[in-house]
Amino acid sequence: MKKILVTGGLGFIGSHTVVELQEEGFEVVIIDDLSNSSTDVLDGIEAITGKKPVFEELDLKEKADVERFFKKHHNLSGVIHFAASKAVGESVEKPLLYYENNINTLVYVLKEILGLDASNFIFSSSCTVYGQAEKMPITENAPVQPAESPYGNTKQIGEEIIKDTCKIAPKFNAIALRYFNPIGAHPSSKIGELPIGVPQNLVPFITQTAAGLRESLSVFGNDYSTPDGTCIRDYIHVVDLAKAHVIALRRLLDKKNTSNFETFNVGTGLGSSVLEVIKSFDKVSGQSLNYKFAPRREGDVVSAYANTDKANNVLGWKARLTLDDAMLSAWNWEKKIRNL
Repeated sequence: MKKILVTGGLGFIGSHTVVELQEEGFEVVIIDDLSNSSTDVLDGIEAITGKKPVFEELDLKEKADVERFFKKHHNLSGVIHFAASKAVGESVEKPLLYYENNINTLVYVLKEILGLDASNFIFSSSCTVYGQAEKMPITENAPVQPAESPYGNTKQIGEEIIKDTCKIAPKFNAIALRYFNPIGAHPSSKIGELPIGVPQNLVPFITQTAAGLRESLSVFGNDYSTPDGTCIRDYIHVVDLAKAHVIALRRLLDKKNTSNFETFNVGTGLGSSVLEVIKSFDKVSGQSLNYKFAPRREGDVVSAYANTDKANNVLGWKARLTLDDAMLSAWNWEKKIRNL
């Protein structure tokens, strides 16, 4: 049984990936600092898989603690690195927090991985590395534009750091998964997105508004050059996304990678506007969401959706679940945690 470290493994995408790993027979160790998660997630993972993963509460900004962890867990076969701050809007307001939390921690983890016998690394990257891409859909060969936010910049810099590490460490193998907008929840409703405080992402704000926690949803901008004036994104179900991480990890473990640094877009290949997401929610929930238009938000790109040919054909992964599937699972999760 191969032992895999998942940093940020109690977070939204991390927890769903832990479920997929355990269901595929991997032994999982989780690091999380609980800054945007809860140990209750461990119970959800155990309820789904029948096994509670090993968990260590650890702040990856504390270099000495990272070193101690890797001395203890020296028999890792791979690392999936999610731990990072992830909100575009917040990153504009708190850039230094994002650079410290997303860059320093990556460096500390990479330094320790190079000391392992098996240095296989999956990086949680993002479509924000493309900035405002000139052509849609976005391929992996799209030129990297200046980042629209400090968050996006940390993902660009993160990929550059990994690429430079690959050059000096021939036994180090990495895949950066550039994913688009993860939404939804596990179909069991035992784990899902649980933001602390005011949600920074669209879908939890929608479900919290419908649940009565928020008065109304603000749609940032209705004058963009899109069919309905609202921003377009590629919304991918978190379960599909989690499966992509396991497939990418197996690619490295089975030595099927063609270079020691590969990148893959992970999305549905379909662009949906904010208003289309709201309509999908209204349909699956039977409600009419209360929303209002607000000024544009700094750091937002107009449109971003993926060309997924490389992930489909080379990685052997394809999104299976729809926008309606994701919205229904997100709503079921919200109703469960609010006892509705």
